[in-house]
Amino acid sequence: MPFETVRKVADADFPTRWGHFRILGFEGLIANPEPCNDAMPAPRQRIESAVALVMGDIHATGADGGPAAPIVRIHSQCLTGDVFHSLRCDCRQQFELAMLAITDAGAGILLYEQQEGRGIGLMAKLRAYELQDKGLDTIEANLELGYEADCRRFELPAQILKQMGVPAVRLITNNPAKVAALELAGVKVIERISAEVPTEPTNERYLKTKREKMGHLVS
Repeated sequence: MPFETVRKVADADFPTRWGHFRILGFEGLIANPEPCNDAMPAPRQRIESAVALVMGDIHATGADGGPAAPIVRIHSQCLTGDVFHSLRCDCRQQFELAMLAITDAGAGILLYEQQEGRGIGLMAKLRAYELQDKGLDTIEANLELGYEADCRRFELPAQILKQMGVPAVRLITNNPAKVAALELAGVKVIERISAEVPTEPTNERYLKTKREKMGHLVS
């Protein structure tokens, strides 16, 4: 599902409570995208969007004289967690961990993708919540609704990094699929930084499913 074009559409000043960033908007055009739900016809094209929060000098020189790999987090939109502070997942906590890590380092990039519910969309995600309340785990719920376990591909973040001239990163993630997607696209991941956060009783099964069925690197 390669992108035909990826373009930057905005670049603005962006102060936050974690520190001072630039906020960049990107759009990627996909021709003939594969549907995530076989019951739904695939559109002839789809536009995906993502935001890059950039702090400091992401092209600084490393100790060896070459480019230093900035800290990067690829974060999928989670309205319920990021905005409403849901404890069904660990998304909000991972977002804050990443923002603090970038601020502590003085430089880095947070790529925020519009991939709600692992790419199935907000309303389908809420329907999946209903099924989880009846005993299904997150993957079983997605499959019951006719979706893949995870509809995300992480191709847009990789193309954004390449467009920004970032050939290597230190990636904050527990998800090996994000590492593989960047490496496949030609962005080297020289270090994986754990995004593991303290659990809550309400998200223990969610994290267990991530570990046992999706291969996420969480204890």
